[in-house]
Amino acid sequence: MTKTLLALALAVALGTAHAAEGVSQAQFKALEARMAQLEADAKAARADAAKARAEAEAAQAEVARLKGASTANVAAPAAPTPGGSAATSAPAAADTSDLAANDDLAVPDDTASAAAPAPVATGESNDNVASADGGGSSSNPNAFNPAISIILNGSYTHHSLDPANYIRAGFPIVGEGGPAPDGFSLGESEISFAANIDEKFYGQLTLTAASENGQDHIGVEEAFIDTTALPAGWNMRLGRFYSNIGYLNSHHAHTDNFFDRPLAYQAFLGNQYGDDGVQVRWVAPTSLFFEVGGEAFRGESYPAAGAGHGGVGTKTLFAHVGGDVGDENEWLAGVSALRTSAIGGEDGFTGDGTLYIVDGTWKWAPQGNFKDGGLTLRSEYMIDHRDGTVVDAADPSVVFDWSGKRRGAYAEAVYRINRQWDVGYRFDRLWAANDGPFASDTDPTRHTIEATWRNSEFSLFRLQLSHDKPNAVDTDNAVTVQYQTSLGAHGAHKF
Repeated sequence: MTKTLLALALAVALGTAHAAEGVSQAQFKALEARMAQLEADAKAARADAAKARAEAEAAQAEVARLKGASTANVAAPAAPTPGGSAATSAPAAADTSDLAANDDLAVPDDTASAAAPAPVATGESNDNVASADGGGSSSNPNAFNPAISIILNGSYTHHSLDPANYIRAGFPIVGEGGPAPDGFSLGESEISFAANIDEKFYGQLTLTAASENGQDHIGVEEAFIDTTALPAGWNMRLGRFYSNIGYLNSHHAHTDNFFDRPLAYQAFLGNQYGDDGVQVRWVAPTSLFFEVGGEAFRGESYPAAGAGHGGVGTKTLFAHVGGDVGDENEWLAGVSALRTSAIGGEDGFTGDGTLYIVDGTWKWAPQGNFKDGGLTLRSEYMIDHRDGTVVDAADPSVVFDWSGKRRGAYAEAVYRINRQWDVGYRFDRLWAANDGPFASDTDPTRHTIEATWRNSEFSLFRLQLSHDKPNAVDTDNAVTVQYQTSLGAHGAHKF
């Protein structure tokens, strides 16, 4: 444009000179008109440039605003929704069943449900993650920020029988299967990190902080990856995780309806079976929920020990089926088997063991939403077969041959009065072996009642009373006050 104006100015000057040399007046006026038009065009161009610059500045401001909002969303904790309903994201791969997806009825104890911004396994989220990884034009700024969840758990317990003198007839105390300590206790608190890794994998790490005999320690409770893109309902899990046998075993303790685990879990699984291994699971693409799967574990945790068979000392099989009955009822049932190989186990056992489990759960929600009230009935029955030898705890030089069977079961009923209150009752019983090193004429029993008050989905207080008859001589009456809170993002629990 500048060059054009200079050329016209030169032309005018030349025109003046030419006029002086006899150029026509008409030619001179034509050049003036041309120069005026060019000046008008230049003015319009400057206006367009100013407009474009303003639009660019506005766009830059919008980008900055969006970045700021995105950062705030990542930093802000999940907010509770009014009335206790949790706006949960899609659950982790462990919770991908049809039943688990129903949050209203899928969370028997939803004290820890919260909005989870990142660890979703939906196709939309995976697409975003894939794009951020360099594959597409869009990106998700949350894709690489794991959801962080903290469960704080504490209690006060008073026993009429000193826990140090607690003897369960026919069932040695193993793992974490003993009574809670007297007095105040931090219990077992946990911190969990979870997120989609990319379009094909989901990962989760759960660390626990606990105190035992006055010593604090942090351990790895679970650390696993799940596949999210296998076809036809298949899923694989790799790492350290809780087995999917039975009902309660795969659930974290903070989702339980009672302060402690049933006696059968304490006696046969040391409270809960978790180990390093692999799980393969298939969920049928039907309206009726049906899953079947198997696991192979290293075999270090009770009832296994010593990581026999080259570090594949435990194998499991499980199947669960469930569905709806009308709008107010849901059910889930399952059968499982845990096959272990123990070398110098905690109870002195060396040999092969098989634990069979049958479980069943029924939920009734007359208002269609269990959070508003309803009844949960649940029971599990276990049969434990052992074939091997047992070292005498009092004299390790004495070894007994043992091939025997023991059993255990519990039944519980929890009535949800409203969104804040529930009350429950549980009955436990163990059947000791008739002969062998753990033979006993007394079968341990326990009655437990509880009342739970929830201020919101993120905090609860629980009062529990239990009457335990662990052997023919002793009785333990225990009272426990438990508090539990949930901080941060926490996905929906399973059914």
